[in-house]
Amino acid sequence: MPTPIPPPRPTLPARLRRAAVESVSGLPRQFWWLWTSTLINRLGAFVATFLALYLTVERGYSASYAGLVGALYGLGGVLSSVGAGVLTDRLGRRPTMLIAQLSTAASVALLGFMTDPVAIAAVACVVGMASNASRPAVQAMMADIVAPEDRVRAFSLNYWAINLGFAISSTAAGLIAQHGYLALFLGEATLVLACALVVFRKLPETRPGHGHDAAGAPGGPAPEAVSLRTVLRDGRFMTVVGLNLLLALLFQQAYVSMPVSMGQDGFSSADFGMVVAVNGLLIVLLQIPVTRFIEHRSPAMLLVGSALLAGYGFGLTALAGSVAMYAVAVAVWTLGEIINSPTQMGLVVRLSPVHGRGRYQGMYALSWSIASLTAPLLGGTVIDHYGADALWAGCAAVGTLAAAGYGLLLRRLPGQNPAAHTARRVSAPPENPSNPAPAAATLPACPPGKRPSSACPAGPRTSSPTPSPTPVQTNDAARAVRSR
Repeated sequence: MPTPIPPPRPTLPARLRRAAVESVSGLPRQFWWLWTSTLINRLGAFVATFLALYLTVERGYSASYAGLVGALYGLGGVLSSVGAGVLTDRLGRRPTMLIAQLSTAASVALLGFMTDPVAIAAVACVVGMASNASRPAVQAMMADIVAPEDRVRAFSLNYWAINLGFAISSTAAGLIAQHGYLALFLGEATLVLACALVVFRKLPETRPGHGHDAAGAPGGPAPEAVSLRTVLRDGRFMTVVGLNLLLALLFQQAYVSMPVSMGQDGFSSADFGMVVAVNGLLIVLLQIPVTRFIEHRSPAMLLVGSALLAGYGFGLTALAGSVAMYAVAVAVWTLGEIINSPTQMGLVVRLSPVHGRGRYQGMYALSWSIASLTAPLLGGTVIDHYGADALWAGCAAVGTLAAAGYGLLLRRLPGQNPAAHTARRVSAPPENPSNPAPAAATLPACPPGKRPSSACPAGPRTSSPTPSPTPVQTNDAARAVRSR
């Protein structure tokens, strides 16, 4: 009999096309409109990137004043993180995003016309508050509309859009600034308004209704009230927030301490630009394929590994004596960032109750805002008093501490199988008096020599009464049961 000829292996372009299709398929249309709004928003992220240059070059203020304004911008983000989380749960995801984006557009445009130093500082704080306020609502809406098994992939695609938009906006901002910095402020305001228009026209509200079950059916049990005290008393979640704060402090050093360290070693700003560009390039190239590899793996293992990569990636900076070695260090911690971001966001959603996602996301966003505010102070203080090498060695120690924390915290994380997890958490349906169950019957034991199983027990068993018909559980209802 002739041996069958195996089919030819797909070519590399065909495999790449198939991988790309699988990476983006199966996600709801609402997600892609949310993804589009994120991309538009990040395409216009000019002001935060070039604010220091604007103040020192265009306005002629001192570096100390520029640092103060940057700190106030970060303080605004700290103040709005928790408040925006509360609004996300109370008003809804869509209204919170619209308020934040309209406020951002107005305050950014206003900042471009400010000339008094006190007014500039005050409006910069408002810009920080407004621009950070949409983050909890975006993350909560994404968790609402994406099935649990697809969330890591969805968060990864969203993070990819953020970095793609940032890479393009950073390049475009330099060209726009040649025609005047006011064009940057007005350009960002215009794109943020376009983002708000997408949200207004294409994204319906997704917040679970009060007095309804998670699927939106009337008559369901009322959800337990979730307050900020509830979040603060959630020990496991707050530990995750604390560990994320450690990693956020590391990642912020790339834009605060690394340029200072390279300057002390005699490298130019152009050298720093080339090195930090490795971060954006790798995220754009690797975020999606790496996510395909990690999306169904243990979050504990991934978070431990990403913390070690981040810590020791920054630790390698102490050994860097050339642009190439700095680029290698950036590549190592960037891989940790690529793994950490979608995994961490998926874990935050997993630990958040459905009716409290806004508050939980707000507390998570707070860790990033605190890091952006305190990282410059910590990095500068350590470099001034102990030297840059001590800072990078400390980064390696912090990464190791975070990895150990994730390993201990997530040892008993609930199972990954959504169906099994739902089955364990769903309570039995109430008995139906009008449809009594038949009497139980005794079934024979397993025949000798056959391995016992659920279908064939080791000894005599009693059959389960036939249950009343159970309503089919929707995805949203299953998510609510898992979250509670």
